[in-house]
Amino acid sequence: MAFKLNSETRKLRTPDNSTFKFGRRDVPIRKVDLEGTTLGEANMDGTISLDESVDENSPLGRQVVSHEKSHIEDIESGKAAYNDEWVEWEGTKYPRSNVKIKYNGSWYAEGSNSLPWEKKAVRAENREHYA
Repeated sequence: MAFKLNSETRKLRTPDNSTFKFGRRDVPIRKVDLEGTTLGEANMDGTISLDESVDENSPLGRQVVSHEKSHIEDIESGKAAYNDEWVEWEGTKYPRSNVKIKYNGSWYAEGSNSLPWEKKAVRAENREHYA
């Protein structure tokens, strides 16, 4: 679950830099060198990876963090999960292979706005990033 400029592979990252408030706790935002055009990732461990090139206080940075924050909320609520082989959304697992996800019989690039979890995250970024 990532904010991308196009569809390329993503991997979990761990270096730490800063945090944002999520409910009553801080969520680490880790500044890392993400591959390709990926600018942010929501990780299953409850952290957000943000590409080193993105200033989290800029309009773009706030947009990326808002997008990934939506994914973190879905992961923590149990609405979403993922690993290297599948993405789960609202109790249904969708196969994942070669940076694509099979959803409703068709293969979509990861991050595609045709996927419901991405549609939700795009709404969140549009709602929050200019605040």
